Amino acid sequence: MHFQPLTLLIALATAAPTTRQAQPCFVVGTTALPAEVADIATSLANTITCNAQTTPLSPVPDVTSGAISFSSIDFTASSLSPLAFALQEFATSTPLADTDLQRFQDSLNVYLATEAGLRSVAGALQIKVPKFFLQMQVSRIQTAQGKPPAAAGAQVEHLRDKVVKNAAGESKALIDQVIALAAELA
Repeated sequence: MHFQPLTLLIALATAAPTTRQAQPCFVVGTTALPAEVADIATSLANTITCNAQTTPLSPVPDVTSGAISFSSIDFTASSLSPLAFALQEFATSTPLADTDLQRFQDSLNVYLATEAGLRSVAGALQIKVPKFFLQMQVSRIQTAQGKPPAAAGAQVEHLRDKVVKNAAGESKALIDQVIALAAELA
């Protein structure tokens, strides 16, 4: 009995907060997000706006970052495969360093937010191919602009491998285009 107050004090000091932070507007379900996705969702919460009147990938609302809305670059609205769409829609400038990094970052933001929303409702994740492709393109642009990402998971080669792994059903010709792009960093 002598240790009860001390035990209670330790329990109170180490207990998780009882107040729950509001979910980002694009996290519409109750399925727990993997830690990395939850961190991304939290980091995007103040960047992304949602339009619940439009749900390109129902029930996830249309999301916007900067001037880019998911509905304007929705791979599912195309007759192309996810990788063919990504290669066409997210082509970079020549020279690579002249590419508008902010436009690509906003595009990536809406894909990341939409993926988090899909995961929150245990939805299908065919979004991973264009998302990883966009991540690779952002890394390529940053590298060409003299600011290569430091994190191993953000390196062009790592992201190339993520695209290839997730695009297993895509044609060899499309995969070869991804591999060739990953080697062009200037």
